[in-house]
Amino acid sequence: MMSSRGSIFISAGDPSADYPGRLLIEEISAACPTLEFIGLGGPQMQAAGLRTIADHTRLAILGFREVLPKIFYFFRLLGKAERVIREQKPQAVILLDYPGFNLRLARRAKRLGVPVIYYISPQLWAWGGNRIKAVRRYVDLMLVLFPFEEEFYRKQNIPVRLVGHPIVDRFRNLPARSDCRRLLGIEKDRPAVALLPGSRPQEVKRMLRVMIKAAALMKAHLPSARFVVAAVEDIPDDVYRHLIGAEKVEIVTGRTPEIIRAADLAIIASGTATVEAAWLGTPMVVVYKTGWVTYQIARRLIKLDCIGMVNIIAGRRIVPELIQHRATPQCIAQAALEILSSAERMEQMRNGLLAVQTNLGSGGAGRQAFEAIKKVVPLC
Repeated sequence: MMSSRGSIFISAGDPSADYPGRLLIEEISAACPTLEFIGLGGPQMQAAGLRTIADHTRLAILGFREVLPKIFYFFRLLGKAERVIREQKPQAVILLDYPGFNLRLARRAKRLGVPVIYYISPQLWAWGGNRIKAVRRYVDLMLVLFPFEEEFYRKQNIPVRLVGHPIVDRFRNLPARSDCRRLLGIEKDRPAVALLPGSRPQEVKRMLRVMIKAAALMKAHLPSARFVVAAVEDIPDDVYRHLIGAEKVEIVTGRTPEIIRAADLAIIASGTATVEAAWLGTPMVVVYKTGWVTYQIARRLIKLDCIGMVNIIAGRRIVPELIQHRATPQCIAQAALEILSSAERMEQMRNGLLAVQTNLGSGGAGRQAFEAIKKVVPLC
């Protein structure tokens, strides 16, 4: 039944959108306390008041081939979301990233006469094609995190507003590096390397084994180094322990920002975590492997020389990227050791990361997103 209180439908299927989604729900709720929130989202969005229509752990799927076994589940979910929107008649549908699902949902919402706001742009500037046309047709306002995205959408004649990156708020009160090292029990002069294999089960299973083998190679040159895996709460510890095996690598869950800040270097699966490391000023090596079919399709569609968000934001390659066949333990270990062994290289990379930090805004992304939305849609 349609809610008498008014509602917002929010769709965020990716784990990295959970925190930005939470901030936005909190901002809207503070100004419009009678609004209900329904849709798709993770534990942080649910804690902020989202009533979810699906198990968020089933949504984090990557790759063309990987999504095929679940294609019927996603089409059923799409139909369910459409029914909820039809029944609830929400003031707006707000979409966060997740373009394979959300652009289809945007079309259906628009057909139902509901305004569509897209917060956290999918990487259309890398893929382009028909998705640009879909955004122009079905999205009333695009809210973006980076200045280059704002310029891109303006050139496409798509209504856009730059709101900045939510990690500025997330890490505003993070302890100093020395305090983070003390929290994790890392001695003052001991090298520390953070391993971030991703936030989705597929990523972790594909990337962590490679990272662990690279760590073993690095230990031959840095026997005193500590290696810490930044584990996420949605993935059981047993998964990490099975992949790590007998190697002496620590697992710390739910402390990713502290681990990144404490580390001398991070080895990171390409994604949002690279931007987090840039904000915290931690040198890094970006790595990524995906399925063969997905890689072959992607390499023909992606129009950029870099895939790491840090390098894309900077407009140049400031951190090494080891992708697919180059993401071997030997290549990863070599790249990491070259950085760790050169104070000059470390300083150059930190200076490059400063340029990235200036492109992330000054904070208040959730508030700015809410201010932009209410100019387009009367929420309360």
